[in-house]
Amino acid sequence: MTESIIGHRTTRIDGELKLTGKADYAADHNLPGQVYGYPVPSTIARGRLVGLDLDAARQAPGVIEIVHRGNFPALQHSDNNPACGSEGRLFHSPNTMAEQNKVGEARLPFEDDGIHYEGQYIAMVIADTFEHARAAARLVTARYEEETAVPGLFQTDDEGEEAGDESVSRGDPEGAFESAPVKFDHTYTIAMETHVAMELHASNATWDGDRLTIYESTQGVVFQRNAMAQIFGIPPEKVTVIAHYIGSGFGSKLFMWPHAVITAVAAKMVGRPVKTVLSRQQNFCSAGNRPASRQRIRMAADRDGKLLSIRHDSQNETSFVDAYTESVGSGTPRVYACDNVSVSQRRVQVNHGTPTSMRAPGEVSGSVALEIAMDEMAIELGMDPLELRRRNFAERDPSADLPWSGNHLRECWDDASKRFGWEKRNPQIGSMRDGHEIIGWGMADATWEAMRSHCKARVELRADGKVQVACGTQDIGTGTYTIVAQTASELTGVPLERIEVKLGDSTLPAGPLSGGSMATATTLPAVAGATRDAIEQLKQLAIADGAPFEGKEADALTFENGTLNDGSQTLSFAELLDKLQRGMAEGEASAAPGEEQDKFSFRSFGAHFVEVRWDPGISRLRVSRVVSTIDVGRAINPLTARNQVEGAIVMGMGMGMFEETEYDSAGNIYNNNYADYIVPVHADIPDIEVELLDNPDYNFNEFGARGIGEIGITGMAAAISNAVYHATGKRIRDMPIKIADLIASR
Repeated sequence: MTESIIGHRTTRIDGELKLTGKADYAADHNLPGQVYGYPVPSTIARGRLVGLDLDAARQAPGVIEIVHRGNFPALQHSDNNPACGSEGRLFHSPNTMAEQNKVGEARLPFEDDGIHYEGQYIAMVIADTFEHARAAARLVTARYEEETAVPGLFQTDDEGEEAGDESVSRGDPEGAFESAPVKFDHTYTIAMETHVAMELHASNATWDGDRLTIYESTQGVVFQRNAMAQIFGIPPEKVTVIAHYIGSGFGSKLFMWPHAVITAVAAKMVGRPVKTVLSRQQNFCSAGNRPASRQRIRMAADRDGKLLSIRHDSQNETSFVDAYTESVGSGTPRVYACDNVSVSQRRVQVNHGTPTSMRAPGEVSGSVALEIAMDEMAIELGMDPLELRRRNFAERDPSADLPWSGNHLRECWDDASKRFGWEKRNPQIGSMRDGHEIIGWGMADATWEAMRSHCKARVELRADGKVQVACGTQDIGTGTYTIVAQTASELTGVPLERIEVKLGDSTLPAGPLSGGSMATATTLPAVAGATRDAIEQLKQLAIADGAPFEGKEADALTFENGTLNDGSQTLSFAELLDKLQRGMAEGEASAAPGEEQDKFSFRSFGAHFVEVRWDPGISRLRVSRVVSTIDVGRAINPLTARNQVEGAIVMGMGMGMFEETEYDSAGNIYNNNYADYIVPVHADIPDIEVELLDNPDYNFNEFGARGIGEIGITGMAAAISNAVYHATGKRIRDMPIKIADLIASR
């Protein structure tokens, strides 16, 4: 048997296509007779649309149609629960993850005349070119009855509606807090962030009779297919969603947004394919965000550092057209050993577009508050922040009362702290210097739940000597094509260059969302099962009457390096199929979580150690070094896995130091572009050292792999804030950290 390819650094099999421009993204598709759509967004954040003046736009060059409320067809809600209503109440949308038809915004396009956020679509112009559509869209004028907007969480006293299903309580958190010798009560805030993935949202829809095909930048082809089928009242098999390549999404492309529905309606109306590519500004308004949150943590401990009570109460923004909960307290009951814990969550309606998942949703925001609080407790106790965490290590999941399938957080601490040189840290504020710069060292834990879903896959051993693997999941840039190919190569012995992988098509066997760091753990068991089934089908063909291995038992045949062997003769699968005049041997399989979910708690852990440098003379703050150790079970491809962690660390820097979607008092975004929405760029990136522990979690799946995309961002912003405190003595509890916060009372 050839050397295992699982667990080895492997270059991306789709890398050449991306480098040469041959990878087809949604906006790259140009269909015969195609025309273009351009949405018309509202210019106010709250009120009522009284009327539209379309005359100038209709007379503009190239205009074919203008879609608006007056000519929009009646459609169905994907969740069978109409969410429209007065703006005074939340638009409740039941969790439709189980039905796999969840959408980004429950309200259908043009469903009512209410304006609920700036950028809400009030029309879409269809024209012969993109430029004509855009120019005409700017000629549409609207008349509004404007109302006073709720511009954001931090500009309202509304406590919001309780998200009861997010509440957790054990022990007596209040009583333990009141009687504890060491305690504090602090509030932490995080500004809204926007995903700003490099690839803009795009839809290209075409109808063939009652069959809809849509090329979409989506992290879930199956979810969008099911949602479209429900909305248009047609069977799912009459909807095809294609997303061969995605220029990332970070969660903004998990669920379908209104522009896709309008584009499909427009294609039906004009009888031609319609392509819609959102502008960057429209992406900011109407394609999701990480909502702003306010978190209050009341933490108590004894003099030896044992945590006695944690109360974590949070608020997050939601829109007036959907009820979104950012579960910021989801990790708090699980990470540290504490007998008395409570978590509560409330949603506050604001006039913003509906929030959605953004990398490590909930837990990354919650980790900011929890991990800064742990640092504050260490300072209160005069204890090393790492030592405090060691004293509160959770030997088992304290929330589920289950043993961990694998918790190697202690190893992460040991490895990262040693590589960082933590033992050299002088705990005195501002005591570590290098020339004009004051050096600060901080650390925080990283954690993310390990998730799996159900998945199907198909594998074909083909007469041309190639292996084709098909699954209706998608690769958002994380390397899914490559790890699927690695799996097939591992089990067949066929080299990677002869493995073909088909993803990103809803007509393929149903696969999972590319989100929640669950695609690898979900997809690979199904691929493995289908590969083994294909090999078994090949063996049955080989022993049939007249076949080369006639009379043999299937179990007597071995399959290695793409060949069958009975001890006396060897045939490659291509040779066998050629002799039998068969095109392929095909295998299918499905995989899903099983009873292991009731036996173990599955979660990944890691540790970030961060160095910042503060030059008070020129008011310059920078992150100069990051050392992280992460345990995610077995890394199928350490090359792309480490890349995922490094990217997540940079996003954590964005949360901690740069990113903030800003609104004026009327509820209008004023930094809705890449020039004014600040993200870390190359000049901001420090030395990043990532180590991945190798502790396969075979309780979770046969490959021992847990997800890796999310965990790297959790804890990162907190580690930066903790390092800033060590350097400056300023405890910054509001993200992102601003230079003004550091020089305020200088």
